[in-house]
Amino acid sequence: MRIVLINPFYPISETPSPPLGLAFLAAALERAGNEVKILDCVVFPFSQDVLATLMREFKPHLAGATAVTMTVDHALDVLDRVKALDPSVTTMIGGPHATFRAAEILKSCNQVDVVACGEGEETIVAMVRALENGVPWKQVPGIAFREGRQLKMTALPPLADLNELAPPARHLIALGRYRALGMPVSMTTSRGCPFKCIFCVGRKMVGATVRYRDPVRVVDEMQGLSTLGFHQINLADDLFTANRRHCLAVCDEILERGLKVNWTSFARVDTVSRQTLERMRRAGCTTVSFGVESGSPEMLRRIKKGITLDQVVQAVQLCLDCGLDPHTSFILGLPGETPETLAQTLAFGERLKAMGVNHGFHILAPFPGTDVRERIDDYDLSILSDDWRQYHANRAIIRTAGVAPETMDAIVIDGERQFDRWLADIGRRRETGEATDVAVWPLVRLEHTVVIYDLMMKGLVEKKGFWRAGASDTADARGVERLIRRVSGELDHPQTRIRAAIEFAVDNRYLERNNAKGLICWSWKDYL
Repeated sequence: MRIVLINPFYPISETPSPPLGLAFLAAALERAGNEVKILDCVVFPFSQDVLATLMREFKPHLAGATAVTMTVDHALDVLDRVKALDPSVTTMIGGPHATFRAAEILKSCNQVDVVACGEGEETIVAMVRALENGVPWKQVPGIAFREGRQLKMTALPPLADLNELAPPARHLIALGRYRALGMPVSMTTSRGCPFKCIFCVGRKMVGATVRYRDPVRVVDEMQGLSTLGFHQINLADDLFTANRRHCLAVCDEILERGLKVNWTSFARVDTVSRQTLERMRRAGCTTVSFGVESGSPEMLRRIKKGITLDQVVQAVQLCLDCGLDPHTSFILGLPGETPETLAQTLAFGERLKAMGVNHGFHILAPFPGTDVRERIDDYDLSILSDDWRQYHANRAIIRTAGVAPETMDAIVIDGERQFDRWLADIGRRRETGEATDVAVWPLVRLEHTVVIYDLMMKGLVEKKGFWRAGASDTADARGVERLIRRVSGELDHPQTRIRAAIEFAVDNRYLERNNAKGLICWSWKDYL
């Protein structure tokens, strides 16, 4: 059968990585003998014409979309368009939001035929077989669907052995576009989280028991990714350091192979030691991210975080001692938040900053499935919006009894302004010649990313990047000058910035020139 998998729009400001979950689903489907395409609305411009062409040429039997809360509206819109173009196509949606709002989606969204709940690899293969063979849907594990006027759900335990999964089908993803944008590529070494934080759906989504991949398979995948030119690999495990033996085994496998690769991971402050961090650094880890959440001991107790501030200080100092870059994040507006607890959090953030540790503030987003949302009456929280597009955690959509949303917004906005001032200072020092190339690079790379993203999402290389070769093209060996001229009128960026970004993309072979039958054609190197 033919299946199209949909990655809905997600803003570039959120640093998206190639859709790993869809790559796992596609791999499972291909291994079962199906034909799969991925419609990626993150790095390609989406339109009705684009979808209509795909539907006409590919003729899918099943269209499946993934969605987090912030992207669910776009996912549902695309599925609605699919149904309008071909009502015979079975439509499916999965991901965290759909898993915990399955009944709501089926009641209110006629364009959705079935919801995949939890891990999707086994489910989507079983769904395709059911469609192919006329099997009743109640025999498909891990779905919610309509049966007459009733909603039905089937159970699916978490996959016991992750080594049974087919390697992610990244050949179906335009990895080259993510690479050109400076985004990282992600992979996992485990699934599951044993902790009970009230603001997170991880434990409910992938289970409390952590399941681990064979370290040899993990490093095989890392080795393959290391050849693709990404600046870093993000280990997207909920908690890479949950099991010390597994963590060290992965590091030792990297070291034994002599593999040189930069990677990052998530950790809890109570699961790291000097030995673990030193081994991680030697194996290529550059950054460890810790969720601290609050600088108030009382708040940490309320949210069932299970850590102390002393453990935070000890963990980040160990990272610094071992040559790792620790990042810490905080969540404002958790249950019981008061002006006093906010002040404690801000003060603790300043303490970490004085140690040389980066930190950032987000605001609680009460995602479906989280304890704070499902038991809202037990907490002093008010949810101000169910506009899912606002669930990006950068502006307040909640209030507590003691803290207004404007207060939390002001803290996050101040952090954004500090970042803007940092960039402006780099720009000033660039103009005066005070800054080194290394110091200037974060600003330069950001400028390149903004221009390249604009080129991609306006489809300008596809629209303007081909012409009949002439004498001027012979003089311009790379053909860059004419490309710059042709796209510049469509971009609202300084000419120098457009030129720098395009030359950067050409020099790094993110953009490629092909000559055929007297035509010069420029294109993004999409597939690696």
